[in-house]
Order: sequence, then C-alpha cells, then structure tokens
Amino acid sequence: MTKTSRIFYAIFLAASLPLAAKQPNFVVVLGEGHGWSSTSVQMDDTVPTSKSADVSTPNLETLAQSGMRFANFYAASPRCTPSRAAIFTGKSPAALNMTFVGEGKADNRGAANGKVIPPDCSIELPTGETTIAEFLKANGYATAHFGKWHVGRTDPSIHGFDESDGPTNNGGPENVPNPHPKQLFGMTERGMDFMARQVKADKPFYLQLSHYAFRHAEGGRQEVAKPEDSASQDPAQAETDLDVAFGMLLKKINELGIADNTYVIFTTDHGSPGKNPPLVGGKGTVSEGGLRVPFIIRGPGVQAGTCSHVRAEDEDIFPTVAALAGITKPLPGGVEGGSLAAVLHDAGKGVVKRPREEFVVHFPHYDKDPSGPASAILLGDFKLVRIYETGALHLYNIAQDPGERRDLASEMPEKTKDLDRRLTVYLDSVHAQMPVPNPNYDPAKPADAPHGGGKRRGQP
Repeated sequence: MTKTSRIFYAIFLAASLPLAAKQPNFVVVLGEGHGWSSTSVQMDDTVPTSKSADVSTPNLETLAQSGMRFANFYAASPRCTPSRAAIFTGKSPAALNMTFVGEGKADNRGAANGKVIPPDCSIELPTGETTIAEFLKANGYATAHFGKWHVGRTDPSIHGFDESDGPTNNGGPENVPNPHPKQLFGMTERGMDFMARQVKADKPFYLQLSHYAFRHAEGGRQEVAKPEDSASQDPAQAETDLDVAFGMLLKKINELGIADNTYVIFTTDHGSPGKNPPLVGGKGTVSEGGLRVPFIIRGPGVQAGTCSHVRAEDEDIFPTVAALAGITKPLPGGVEGGSLAAVLHDAGKGVVKRPREEFVVHFPHYDKDPSGPASAILLGDFKLVRIYETGALHLYNIAQDPGERRDLASEMPEKTKDLDRRLTVYLDSVHAQMPVPNPNYDPAKPADAPHGGGKRRGQP
C-alpha cells in the first residue's frame, strides 16, 4: 500500500468510527404551586379536563409537542421545601426529616387545641447529603441554580452549585413581599447567560431555575394575553408570565444551537393553592390535587408528542438525569427514586426500578387539610390515606377515581390493611418523625387549627 493509500485509508477508517457521545445538557424549570391542570397542556391524553380553560401557555405546549408528558407525576410533598429537597437528593422528605416549610414555624406545632402534636422537622438541607449538582459536578458538569432555593440558609455553593442567587427564601435576593415578576425574568436571563458561557467553553451543564410564588399581577409582562373571560385573573397572569419566561429560555437554547443535545424539564413543587379540577384538594393536602403535578421533558431520544401513564415522582429526577448523562458510577446511598430513561426511550412505556415499589408522602403537619396531619401511600391503582388525628384510613382506586370521591376502605379491608402495614414499614425504615397525642387536648374547646377550611375526609 502506498503512502497516499495509507493516508486515505486512515481518513476513511476515522470517518467510519462512531463519534464519542457528547454529554447532554440539562435545564430544569421548577414552577411554584402550578397544579396538574393549571396550564393549557393536557397532562393526561385520556382526560380532557387535565388542562386549564382559563389560561394559555403556548410555550409549554411547544415543549409538550416536542417531548413527553407524564400523566401520573407526583411531587414529593404538598409543600415546597420538602419537594425541592427531594429533587436535589433523590430522597423522600420523610427520610430527610424535611417534611414542612420554614415560614410559619410557630404553627408547625399544630392547632392550639389539636388532637396531636406534629413533630419538629429540619428546614435545612443536610450538608452530608449528596445533591444532584455535586454528583454531576464530579462528572465534569458546570452547575447553576437561580431563583427560589428555600432548603435552608446554607449557600448553594456548599451543595455543589457553581453559580446561584444564594440561599433565598420566598422573598428572593432582595427579600421583598412579591419577587415573582422581577425575579422570574431576572433568573431566566441569568440562566441564559450561564448557558451561553458554558456553550462557549464547550462544557456540559446542569441549570435549575426555581420560581417564586405569585402574589399579585404588578410587574407582569403582557407578551401573551390572558383570556378575557378568565375566572381567576391573578393565577392566569402567573401562568402567562411563567410561559413568557419559558419561551425566552427555549428561544435561547435554539439560538445557542444546543436543542438537540439538551434535556429540558418542566415540573412544579406541589399543586396550586386553589382548585385543581378534576382532582380534589390542593397545596397543603395529600389529596391528588396537592400532589399530582405537571411533568414534561424533551431531549435526545424522547419521542415527540407522547404521553406516559407510568407513575413517576420527584425522587426520580436525580437518577434519571444521572442515567441520561451517561454516568455509570453508583448513585449515593439511600436514593429512593429510579431512572425514567427506559420509559423516555420507549415511547412512555416500561417499568421504573426503585428500591421500593410503593410511593409514600409523609405530611404529619397541620396545614391546609381540615382532616389534619396525614400520610399517603400509592401502590398500583390504589392510594391509602392515614389520618393521624383519628387513626382513620381511606382507600381510593385512583386509576378509576382520581377525584378520590369513593372511599373503598370498608369494601376492601384486606387491601386497606396491607397498604397500612406497608406504610408503617416504610416510615419505620426511614426513621420518619411522627405526630404524638396531645396530652392537653380538650374536646370541649375549639380546635383553633391553623389549617384551612373545608370538609374532613369521610364527611358527606
């Protein structure tokens, strides 16, 4: 073979070999209190009412059309701090002892005359926990978190984030009553700048943008008009602003030329404070309306326009990102979630492998639910709710009855007993803190509970 022939052969051989896969980027957008049916994306392709008739979110619709919706995705808690901690660590709030929120800490002891005393819980993400940022950073990723931190006063840099807005709470970096409009667009712009710098440096990145709660419409942008007949103007404005900011992000990803190698995830930390039709309940309750939330993802290998009915949860995000990043080293000990990668690459079908098959939400606090502190366990088509004030057990077939209107506990005593046993086994295994009887409870006095109004479970 001549020298010229050898050169041409070498070029041909090099061109024939597969190129090393470039690590993908991740952009995770965490909404604040946007429920399962709060956007104009129909989250369940079999349930027409699983979207809002009051708002228009065309950019989220674009994400859904180019990616996959999960009809049965659950927040780890009906409150923001616990859910955020679960996303960062892949562990349940019960295992982390982070089952409530920081503000209103005095009310965490429960009703002035409640039947039970809720446990004290941590509002600080333990520095001993390995976060998704630390895990990715150790594998070559640049990491950033902008927006609402709300898992303690330790700076995000200690938890593996290269850049952040600091350990912010509900008031944002400036600690104002309503940071939402300004910070929503500010964090988006900071995120876009971060992405641009990482692309220029040819470095894979993980970017999380966590929104603040929306409290009033001042300062909102009007690029997308809300419907004139909207029955709830402020929520409509919140969704409008969220969608405009999300559109800015998608546009920047396209401009940077990284859309084909970037996973974009949108979800929220819990259900909305108001109504979440066709589900019952909302923020601060273990009802479906407080826990089932939007989850949309697009990226390499994800079939466009698909809807998965596989149950998924906040704890799955960490192992899913790790798997999609191609990281083969073991996950940190105690991670409770499982990777959704196989589901994403099989048109929304498949089984998620987790250490346990059941999904538990432990919320032993007085809050928005008139039934008081409670826990819930989901397994297969069934959901059991345990009420700590009374010891009552409620069983629902959420596949057939997502509105939790028919209590099956008396009709299916063996199923009820089995799920209650499983719930106890799980809570014991993670050393969950439990409410205890209030020795000073006086049934002759009003409860004077801090939770919201409404009917207790089991009431007609």
